[in-house]
Amino acid sequence: MTKLESGQRNQGRREVTRAVEKLKVLVVDDDKEIVNAIAINLRNEGYEPLKAYDGLQALDILNTHEVHLIILDVMMPKMDGLSATLKIREERNIPIIILSAKSEDSDKILGLSMGADDYVTKPFSSRELMARVKSQLRRYLTLGDVNTKKRNVLETGGLCFDLDSRTLTVDGEPVKLTPTETKIVELLMRHPGRVFPAEEIYERVWEQPAYKVENTVMVHIRRIREKIEINPREPKYLKVVWGIGYKMEKI
Repeated sequence: MTKLESGQRNQGRREVTRAVEKLKVLVVDDDKEIVNAIAINLRNEGYEPLKAYDGLQALDILNTHEVHLIILDVMMPKMDGLSATLKIREERNIPIIILSAKSEDSDKILGLSMGADDYVTKPFSSRELMARVKSQLRRYLTLGDVNTKKRNVLETGGLCFDLDSRTLTVDGEPVKLTPTETKIVELLMRHPGRVFPAEEIYERVWEQPAYKVENTVMVHIRRIREKIEINPREPKYLKVVWGIGYKMEKI
């Protein structure tokens, strides 16, 4: 290998290292030893770790720092990991890896259904956790979620929801939504392809406990369909999954 080739390779490595160093990973766990151990592994991989010890601290850090991925424990004081995940998903699409001592499939499904991207059970292998961190960050960066966040819009097919102005366009044409309809559209477009039960839509949009709310949600869904679909009877975007709930189709 010539000196020039060696120098070019070393320069390439330095550029990759600098790119990785810009990526910040927030570690959230009430066990400080676990947080410190994960932080050491993250630094060894070239990431910049940020630390929090409960869900509320995590939300504060997210409001003051740019974060590219979150490693989040479930059982924590003040605000648990699942509640924090729901809150984070109201504003951000960054990857979330859940840590939990519970290994039952039902617990994993619950965490993933609330918006987590991956689930790691304790005790875990540091190598496995770092591999999952790299995988989620690669997907996050490659699929353009970061660019979408910077543009501050949500898109699927011909639908475009502007998060700054909280306005919706269909094939470039503006659609007039009520405040409640706007919240429903934003919720579903933040999670394209995910099925939301009527009860969960009600609790997250109306911010009240859900009790016999199927008809209320159904009426709003029907009105949204009439505004965004060419043929509301055969919807392209906003679909019902019978017996389960509603979803915004990923197109």
